[in-house]
Amino acid sequence: MPFIRPVAGVVFDMDGLLLDTERLYLDGLFKAARAVDRVMTEAFALSMIGVPGKECVAMIEAHYGPGFSMQAFNAAYDAVVEAELERDIPLRPGARELVTYLAAEGIPQAIATSSRRPTVERYLGGVGLLDHFAAIVSREDVEHPKPAPDPFLTAAARLGLAPADCLALEDSYHGIASAHAAGMMAIMVPDLLAATDAVRAQCITVADDLHVVGALLREARLNSAASASS
Repeated sequence: MPFIRPVAGVVFDMDGLLLDTERLYLDGLFKAARAVDRVMTEAFALSMIGVPGKECVAMIEAHYGPGFSMQAFNAAYDAVVEAELERDIPLRPGARELVTYLAAEGIPQAIATSSRRPTVERYLGGVGLLDHFAAIVSREDVEHPKPAPDPFLTAAARLGLAPADCLALEDSYHGIASAHAAGMMAIMVPDLLAATDAVRAQCITVADDLHVVGALLREARLNSAASASS
């Protein structure tokens, strides 16, 4: 079993982990760049995964340099993403099952995300998962976002748990670095970014999807119950 201690609480990232939104964002970046007569490479787009919006804006402005209209880019990007989200907010495999399992088991859950609170409430409310989370830590709640440990430390504090007793679930390099720095047990569930050796060194394991994470947690709890009764 990968868990080095019992899991008292679980802290989730949102985009790319619970929600399959990173592909929508990536498509929005490519289309927005074309709308303002610029080229967006895949490598540059991927480098912004897990980075808060304000910092992404600075990266884009620096990348394209003088004469670039961030206002026009944002307008095109927002139009693309909004049109996609009007149709659906897709969940990643195993997301609903894991969240509802943890709720049924009485394991407290939190969100630690680089998105802003209205986005969190809209997205998770739209898929019917918002009420399962006892705490939400959004971009507005911390001075230092991921990869600093602040989001995960704040989430643990709001759950009333020690960070070391929490499991962090992430899909991005910044997120794993943040969770590791906070002292949490971390599992990477890759989405658009593959797990590197450096990232694996900061995780207790890498899981193909949230179904796998759920199976690991179920097995750990069964083993713990069996040990307690023997």
